[in-house]
Amino acid sequence: MTTHRMRRQDRQVSDPVQVDSIIVRGRFCTFALVDGEAPYVCTLSYGYDACGRRLYSHVAHEGRKLDVIRRQPVACGTIIIDHGYTQGECEHPYESVVMEGVFRIVEEIDEKQHALQVLIAQLEDDPGAYWESRGLDESRHVERFTALCFEISSVSAKQGK
Repeated sequence: MTTHRMRRQDRQVSDPVQVDSIIVRGRFCTFALVDGEAPYVCTLSYGYDACGRRLYSHVAHEGRKLDVIRRQPVACGTIIIDHGYTQGECEHPYESVVMEGVFRIVEEIDEKQHALQVLIAQLEDDPGAYWESRGLDESRHVERFTALCFEISSVSAKQGK
């Protein structure tokens, strides 16, 4: 894997805690996949499992995304926290993360349940209440979707002021 030096070193975020903070505050990750000779981009909501250095998402049981991932699981993803354009200043404050890694389709029921918990914890203000109100402890709920795990192998981050 080729690693490139970030051109704007003054914008590089190298503190792992700050990098994780960007990932935790994000809600969507846009992934670049390779579909044969053509690029394919998809955006997924996700939950971040910081201990495992992985993102979990849920998708339908079939579709182009899954077909592409089955053929070529290597991907690159980006998360952007947009702080809005500053009118009259030609500035656009942001924080971003670029990750390389490999997708895998989660097969085990226990890990699918974990994936759902991680996803809900990331997206819901009160994940416990959401979990209880939907009765998500029942295994029938995890059978309704396919869970994806994106195993992060490298990450870089930057911020603009």
